[in-house]
Amino acid sequence: MDRVNKYFQGFPSQEKVAALLIRYGISVKEGRAFCGEIEQSDSAIGRAAGVDRRVVRSTLMRISSIPELDAIFSKLQSMLSMVELAPEIDCSSMVIIPTDAKMPGILASITSTLYENGMSVRLAIVDDSGDREKSVLLVVVDGKIPPEVIPRLKSCRGVASIIIK
Repeated sequence: MDRVNKYFQGFPSQEKVAALLIRYGISVKEGRAFCGEIEQSDSAIGRAAGVDRRVVRSTLMRISSIPELDAIFSKLQSMLSMVELAPEIDCSSMVIIPTDAKMPGILASITSTLYENGMSVRLAIVDDSGDREKSVLLVVVDGKIPPEVIPRLKSCRGVASIIIK
């Protein structure tokens, strides 16, 4: 995210913390980090980011003191992903890698193909973790994906490859 990264140029450790916060949807409010309503410790975030807790503290304070960063980070939310959970709840999941993440209609093409084959979508998330060039589409469907549907999904608009989990 260029809008965020410009504030951390020259501060690579703080940039790592900011990227981790974005990746996991950890919001920052008044210099404190939250996952939903649960406050996250500087030490825990530091361990996850591979930096000292003091770097986390300075990053959180920097975010809260800059209006543009505060406006972004105060609105972050974590979200349930059923991708890894899918087999436990009798679902299938797939990761769709696009040919060009900016191409419109990829999700529509995938969901239309699933619908035409009698499959129900439980979850669809476009995950770019702040880097649009690395975007993927994560889809969880009820039941198993029939083998004959996979080539149809691969031929959908903008699909480079599919990983069935």
